[in-house]
Amino acid sequence: MTIAPDISAKPAGAERRLILMAAAIIAAMTLLRIVYASAIELRTDEAYYWTWSKEAALSFLDHPPGIAWLIRFGTAIFGDTNLGVRFGGIVAMLVTQLLLADIVRRLTHDARAIVFAVLMPEAALYYGLLMAKVAPDVAMIPFAVAMMWSLVRLAQSGDGRWWLAAGLFGGLAMLSKFTVILFAPAVAAFLLVPDWRWRWLRSPYPYLAVLVALAVFSPVLIWNAQHDWASFRFQGVRATANYGISLRTIGDYIGLQFGLVGFVLLPVVLTGLVLTAWRGYRTREPAAILLSTAVLVPFVYFFFKSLTLRVGDTWPMFMWPVGFAATAVNLVTMRKEGWSARMLESSLFWARTAIVSGIPFVIIVFLYYVAAPSNLLGKIDPIGAEAGYEQVAARTQAALDATGATWIATTDYRTYAMMRWLFRGRVPVIEINERGRFQGFRDPGMDRIKGHAGIYVGREPDNRASLWEHIPAQREQLATVERRWRGVVADTYVIEKLTGWTPQLSPPKDSPLFQWKVLADAGARLRSPARPIQEPGAGG
Repeated sequence: MTIAPDISAKPAGAERRLILMAAAIIAAMTLLRIVYASAIELRTDEAYYWTWSKEAALSFLDHPPGIAWLIRFGTAIFGDTNLGVRFGGIVAMLVTQLLLADIVRRLTHDARAIVFAVLMPEAALYYGLLMAKVAPDVAMIPFAVAMMWSLVRLAQSGDGRWWLAAGLFGGLAMLSKFTVILFAPAVAAFLLVPDWRWRWLRSPYPYLAVLVALAVFSPVLIWNAQHDWASFRFQGVRATANYGISLRTIGDYIGLQFGLVGFVLLPVVLTGLVLTAWRGYRTREPAAILLSTAVLVPFVYFFFKSLTLRVGDTWPMFMWPVGFAATAVNLVTMRKEGWSARMLESSLFWARTAIVSGIPFVIIVFLYYVAAPSNLLGKIDPIGAEAGYEQVAARTQAALDATGATWIATTDYRTYAMMRWLFRGRVPVIEINERGRFQGFRDPGMDRIKGHAGIYVGREPDNRASLWEHIPAQREQLATVERRWRGVVADTYVIEKLTGWTPQLSPPKDSPLFQWKVLADAGARLRSPARPIQEPGAGG
């Protein structure tokens, strides 16, 4: 398979064939993502975000509301189905590719470079497959890339109104996830390093762009002002957490980048970024400064965070699409700069190899999760570790039927989310602790809870946690059930009957039933190799 045998040659017929081939690959990979989205049961974080989409809150403790809106978009079309929840991610991938194509088209006017830019995401596991798994990053990525696209348009046209578009998309990105703030150094360098700095510093447009971004971001600010700045305090603890230097967490970070971006593609992109940065800062070229800084600064930041903290698998994913664009542009720019034929051939070879090897790898991972009969990774499998909740839900339903209980209680947000997802409103589900997570949520159905027995569903050893000292319920153990995926036990759950107590939806803020688990819960997840990072509690 040859993607671009010679990026300098541009016969019209070859360009058309190349574009048609790229379109066919994208169509096939989009279909693959649709099948994956439909076939794989929701992960716990996805179900958690789905519960947000059912609420009218302006924002949420863990993250801004963008992901809830994206899920609501998909479920409005396909209903409360796996595909409905994940459809927004499939659309986000296509929008991102269109924006990358236009960025590279404007900077190179080279069809082969455009093809590289749109196929690199297909060759990266996170984008080629896992963009079908909704997360705040998935909602943020197209807006973050759109902000970069707007600034590229600004660099080419000199029209200050593109600052306003950048502010709009930047605000929408912040409305999805806070980590987009790591693009701020790139925007600052784009503004201050080129020779145009005094023109824009004296112009109202950059300042108006900041105001536009803040106006778009205002739902999060309003919600936080109403709730004691809970989101910022929650994320602040995560951002400043320090567990001591660990070589393993560094290895985890680098290994995740190789796994999710590509074992060949990651070095190719980093090389292209370094060359783009060297060129951009040497010549003060705005677009090169913007694209390279937007990736290299967050990459270095996360590396230093990984010295003491396990960087979550999705945290850096917002930046790599910009790196794909910079790498594609670099391939053309190297030729224009007169690099040796040997260097050009080597660069093209490794770029082609990254795509030719990456796409089959994505397909193999897809086939493993959709069609393979066994679990090859055991308890550390990122999908298997969160599968099998149907078994827990079935045993819970049996307990409801046997006891006449009318509601379900949990003590962790993952079980809460999966019970809400699997019961689809048939039975009220409430997490009786961490009530700070649910500020602004609607009444779950207290008329069906008060005065009625409930069924507690909890992962061992949560049923023996100290918080039960603050809960005067009478507890009767009914059963235990194992959550399994392809024969591997992930967790054991206890099923209990609760009587003589009605949970509080809004306990006092100093109550152990209100406070969310931060350092203790995070430390267990961030350090334990047996339990993958869960996005809602992982920060950003």
